[in-house]
Amino acid sequence: MGEIRKDYVLERSVIVSQKTKKIRANKKCPYCPGNESMTNPSILSLVARDGMLQRLQDNEDSFVKNWSVRVFESSNPAVSTSAENSYSDRPLYSEPAYGYHYVVVASPKHNESLSTIDTEQWSNVLVVIQDRLRWLYTQRGVSYVSIFVNHGKEAGSAVDHAHINIVSFSNIPPIIEAESESSHRLLNEKGVCPMCQAVNTEIGGVRQVLQTEGFIAFCPWAPSHQLEFWVCPKKHTTSFSKITQKDINDLSLILRSTLGGLSKYTKNISYNLVFHLSPEKKNSKQIHWHIEVYPLINFWSGLERGYGIFLNTDSPEQDAKILGAACRKELANLVGIE
Repeated sequence: MGEIRKDYVLERSVIVSQKTKKIRANKKCPYCPGNESMTNPSILSLVARDGMLQRLQDNEDSFVKNWSVRVFESSNPAVSTSAENSYSDRPLYSEPAYGYHYVVVASPKHNESLSTIDTEQWSNVLVVIQDRLRWLYTQRGVSYVSIFVNHGKEAGSAVDHAHINIVSFSNIPPIIEAESESSHRLLNEKGVCPMCQAVNTEIGGVRQVLQTEGFIAFCPWAPSHQLEFWVCPKKHTTSFSKITQKDINDLSLILRSTLGGLSKYTKNISYNLVFHLSPEKKNSKQIHWHIEVYPLINFWSGLERGYGIFLNTDSPEQDAKILGAACRKELANLVGIE
């Protein structure tokens, strides 16, 4: 299928993979109920029956109906378990793009987005993600599981219907590797988790966007995007797969509130949302997990692309003030406060 190539000098990775199927945006939506035959069979369909959530899956003869969340293998995977076992060393380094690529359809309703689904549905989505994460880490050849959202064409989405990607890798991605190494270096130097330090600094500060019982959303001190914000557990935690249902419900509330506020303020701009998680298999590369959201308001220039130095025309303090007002209003509407 595909291969992972590395830069001549840097650890920058590139997946070279030809798409096998084209998704036609103007035809039927492949993620809508009734069009299940347009995707691979579901490996998990969450269905609400008699006040209970049932975990079902498609079979050869029929598709699960009345689902609320649906998970299946991507028709255009970035990685594959059938990748050819071929390697080459530098200067032309390559390795198989081995892994699993799942799509999680977040709602049966085509016109809903992650900024409009209710918090209960968000909780259902997070439970399904947690389920897949746990299963993937039991599989051979899985060293890291990435979870991300491409909302809008500019963010890389080919389908408008709300969905989340889960992609596993046989190696830890360079950014997570660098974040882990920096976290451990700072932990050894200062004796405290740097993300815990950031959380304590941002709570109640000028860059705070919103907070709930267990989570804080804030615009980071050095953002790479305008209106960028992070959602982080207040308490030190390195394992997303072990968070409780109470944590999931709390996370659902802050995600729905912040994405809803962002969408209303920016008129539904494209964005990427990524989970920065620790590898769940035993190793020393643990990080205080969190979620980062990158609104795509401005195009990157040669400064960002060529040198990795980001130019922001608005300060995160300004962004937090504007975004915070929109998100607090959204939260008030969700919990029934006028």
